[in-house]
Amino acid sequence: MSDQHRRFLRLRQLPHVWCPGCGNGSIVKALLTAIGDLGLDQDRVAVISGIGCAGRAPFILDFNTMHTTHGRALAFATGMKLVNPDLKVIVIMGDGDASAIGGNHFIHSCRRNLDLTALVFNNGIYGLTGGQLAPTTPAGKRSTTSMSGNIEHAFDLVRLALGAGAGFVARTTSYDNKQMVTFFKRAISHKGFAFVDVMTACPTYFGRMNDLGEPYELLHYLRDTTSPSEDIAREHDESPPADLMPTGIFRDEERRDYGTLYSQRALATSGKGRS
Repeated sequence: MSDQHRRFLRLRQLPHVWCPGCGNGSIVKALLTAIGDLGLDQDRVAVISGIGCAGRAPFILDFNTMHTTHGRALAFATGMKLVNPDLKVIVIMGDGDASAIGGNHFIHSCRRNLDLTALVFNNGIYGLTGGQLAPTTPAGKRSTTSMSGNIEHAFDLVRLALGAGAGFVARTTSYDNKQMVTFFKRAISHKGFAFVDVMTACPTYFGRMNDLGEPYELLHYLRDTTSPSEDIAREHDESPPADLMPTGIFRDEERRDYGTLYSQRALATSGKGRS
C-alpha cells in the first residue's frame, strides 16, 4: 500500500469486509489513485454509497462519506451537491442498487445532468444478501434464485445511461487497472453527470454458482468476455456476440449541468415578486 493510498483510508476500519478475490478492492485502489493523481482536496471530496457489497466502500475511505439507503445514493448525492456545489461528489453503487430499486434515480440523474460521478461495481449478482438474480445477471448464468440459469435479458447499463442522456459514459473491468484509473480521472473531471460501469468479479457467488474457478480465473473471465468497442466494431459488422461485452468511453459530451442552470435561474428570479 503506497502512502498516496494510505492517506485516503481510515486505517482503523481495516481489514475490509470483502471476500478474498473480490474485485471491489481493486476498484477502490484505482479510485484512490485517480483522486491522488488529480490532486483533489481531500476535504472537498464526498463519497456516497447505497446498500450492498459496493456500499461498504465509504466505511474505509477518509473523505466526507455517507452510507445511505438501498437505491437512494443518487438522491442523497443530489441534495449534497445542490447544497454545496464546490464538493466533488462521487457515488458508489452496486449493479442491483443502481438498476433495480434505484433504477428511477439512475435514469433521472442521467437526464438531469447534475455534476456527479457515478461508479457502478457491476458483479452481475446480489453478492451481499445471498447471491440472488440481479437485473445485470447475464442470460444463462446461475444464481441462488435461478438455479437452472437466468432466462431474462440482462440490463446493459451503458446503453441505459446513453439512452437516458448521461454526458460521460464508459465501461471498464477490475482486470484493467490502468484503464480504470484513466476512466475514473476522465469521469471525475467531467462537468456534468458521469457514469462508469465497472465489470468486476464475485468469486463467492457468481464465480462459484457458475463454475468459473478460483478468483484469478475470474480475472481471466473478465478479460475473455470483454473487448474494446473499436476491436468489436472491426471484427463484427453487426451486433457483438452475446457473451462479449464492449469496453471503452462511449460518450464524452459536455453541456450545461443542472447545478449551473439552477443557480442561474435562482439569481434571475431572486428579485421578482418583491415590492
